[in-house]
Amino acid sequence: MTDDTTAATVSGEQAKIEQALTDRVVASFGDTQNPRLRQLLDALTRHLHAFVREVRLTEEEWNAAIRFLTETGHLTDDKRQEFILLSDVFGLSMQTVNVNNKTHGDATEATVFGPFFLEDAPEIPIGGDIAGSAHGQPCWVDGTVSDTDGNPVPGARIEVWEADDEGFYDVQYADGRVAGRAHLFADDEGRYAFWGITPTPYPIPHDGPVGKLLAAVGRSPLRCAHLHFMVTAPNLRTLVTHIFVEGDPQLVAGDSVFGVKDSLIKPFHTQLAGTPTPDGRVLSGDWARTTFDIVLAPVS
Repeated sequence: MTDDTTAATVSGEQAKIEQALTDRVVASFGDTQNPRLRQLLDALTRHLHAFVREVRLTEEEWNAAIRFLTETGHLTDDKRQEFILLSDVFGLSMQTVNVNNKTHGDATEATVFGPFFLEDAPEIPIGGDIAGSAHGQPCWVDGTVSDTDGNPVPGARIEVWEADDEGFYDVQYADGRVAGRAHLFADDEGRYAFWGITPTPYPIPHDGPVGKLLAAVGRSPLRCAHLHFMVTAPNLRTLVTHIFVEGDPQLVAGDSVFGVKDSLIKPFHTQLAGTPTPDGRVLSGDWARTTFDIVLAPVS
């Protein structure tokens, strides 16, 4: 069965030829032992073939797409994931997040993972500083971790990472620095706190094929100001999320990876120089503070 676009642009005989190829490719997966793998391959084949037929893809366009994907692969390494970036700007990452993180009561909403998470970030105590050498306005972040029944989650592991005020993550520098990232554990009452820096908008890496794509379609590479979290605890669903800065003009202009959810927009309150800090830290300039209470859904 052909779609309306194909039927309107090619003869009946041509449509039969094209559909027969799709059917043969789908049938070639008939002996796949893993039923989920077969489902994925069948659907992928049907959708890819339907795309080619709908837009009447030219061979020159097909070659350009292969070159684009090749460049994307060449740029990808252990510190830069251009394929994740490509998935992000098409909204595929965010849609996958939506599918895999169904709403559950008042559980905190998830959003995209992003390409700059690293394993083995340093551990800090509650009230410690994740900034390291990252420059920016100091920001106190605190909150609680609980489950959807309101019970605190003691010992929850909280990974946090962010860009500096120049818009770069530590891994984007060539000197091997570790800055703007750490992990800590909630206390016995599920409370946590740390110093970071106030997030600012920044562009996703746009010096590669994904950046060229955005430029070609007139889209901005800017992301809304945000701070990354990943929170894990036994028998609870792992949460990957951000918080966004209320009042950030980029929220109106749009997020380049479609990651913003209204529930994740939080007020960051600027404190004037000399305002006492929650932990007695002495600061020479102004600083900010925000609260983010995290609610984890059950695994099921």
